[in-house]
Amino acid sequence: EDARFIFREYIQNSADQIDKAVELGILKNNKEGKINIKIENNEIIFEDNATGISSNEVYNILGNIALSDKDRTKNKGFRGIGRLGGLGYCNKLQFETTYKGEPHKTIMIWDAKSLQKMLFDKNIKHDASEIVESVIELKKENEDAEKHYFKVRMIDVNNEYLLNKENIREYLSMVAPVPYQTQFIFKSEIYNKSNELKRNIDEYYIYLNTDQIYKPYTTHIYETDNKQKKCIDEIFEIKFFNLNDDSNDLIAWGWYGLSRFEKQIPSIPNYYRGIRLRKGNIQIGNEQTLVNKRIHREDRGNHYFFGEIFCTHPELIPNSRRDYYNENDTLKIFESKLKELFHGTLYHLYHKANDIKNAYKKMSKLDEIQKEYHEKKVKGFLEGEKEELFQKIETAKKEADNAQKTIQKIEKDIVNNSDDKNKSLQVILKKIEQTQKTSADIEADIINININDDSADKVKYRTDNLSTLTKQERKFLSKIFSIIKNTLVPQQAEELIQKIEEELK
Repeated sequence: EDARFIFREYIQNSADQIDKAVELGILKNNKEGKINIKIENNEIIFEDNATGISSNEVYNILGNIALSDKDRTKNKGFRGIGRLGGLGYCNKLQFETTYKGEPHKTIMIWDAKSLQKMLFDKNIKHDASEIVESVIELKKENEDAEKHYFKVRMIDVNNEYLLNKENIREYLSMVAPVPYQTQFIFKSEIYNKSNELKRNIDEYYIYLNTDQIYKPYTTHIYETDNKQKKCIDEIFEIKFFNLNDDSNDLIAWGWYGLSRFEKQIPSIPNYYRGIRLRKGNIQIGNEQTLVNKRIHREDRGNHYFFGEIFCTHPELIPNSRRDYYNENDTLKIFESKLKELFHGTLYHLYHKANDIKNAYKKMSKLDEIQKEYHEKKVKGFLEGEKEELFQKIETAKKEADNAQKTIQKIEKDIVNNSDDKNKSLQVILKKIEQTQKTSADIEADIINININDDSADKVKYRTDNLSTLTKQERKFLSKIFSIIKNTLVPQQAEELIQKIEEELK
């Protein structure tokens, strides 16, 4: 479904071997481990400085399909399939490895092009082992006995998508087990939480063409306007959650960001939007996974958040496609607990935030209409415009009054029920207030306008300023202005009316 899976497969194999190298004392810690990826000249190269493979084990390990001695509850890779994933996307797949203490390296070359021809040739009756033996070349070369590494070289890559460095960089930043970027100010809080729970976040130093890969999380939310990136919201706080089973054992934990929830987070340029699943700090599925599994109360729910769920229970085992977990009782408990959080807290937050924003908009609208009335009163009305504005003001007054009651009710609910979701909502409410006029400011701007109070005054029409015209001409022109206003969009109508006024003054 996504050819980029080969990057994930080779990375998770390297990560497992770095862990093993630390256990064996070959590396002091994970930070000494390096995973280098190079995309150049129609080749993709993966290299790590972990254990490598001893020469007498190379064929048994690399020449056997789906044979693996990994523990599926601990290791990131466990089915023995991933190392051959590159066969479908290049003409030759080469493994090069050496083990510490051995004065030579072993090179295994798979002729992927010949393998594909043989697999699709109906006349070939060989079994799988015979076919594999016929496409493998094995050789040894001298090497420094102190070196230890494993290298995968995909030669003559036949998929252009895999050679797109920027696309692969984005993919790796979300899928791979890498650190948060320095600019993400909440990373210390996340690390502190993992330490508190005694659940380490696996991180490795991974490089693409010498540039280190980081998770791309940031406190800003953007949208593109005429190809320019514009900040529309911000993450001002993160909230943590634990998911425990009936025995109170931790199944998973995670975090999500609080914002003003101005709108659903646009996928461009925020490709890291959504709450994502991770196991061993490797992403499971993508931003749509929790939507497709109906974990959210509504489909759009996931697109209001940034966040991660670190699945820690050994029985939450990724399926072979790594787009979700294998079905079992632990998964059912996990989904049930997650739904409680998403249907309750998360749904409540972005819906109530939307209610608050809409309430302020309605209160501000009354202010805008009343200001428009006073500007027209000085400048002059068009035919029937005074009555029309009065009607708008009366409608806006009712809506503003209801809006203020909505905010007051939300504030009262927060005070009366100070659970976690309402504590978060209180913070969101304050942030929204900072970007909107407060109700006190709006009330101060609102001027009580009564049509009966103004009815005694002579109505000033816009055409009254055109003294060169007769009364009859001004009356006729006023009707024309009204037609223009009702026909064109407001800005075009105003521009045309002003042009006519300039010509007739």
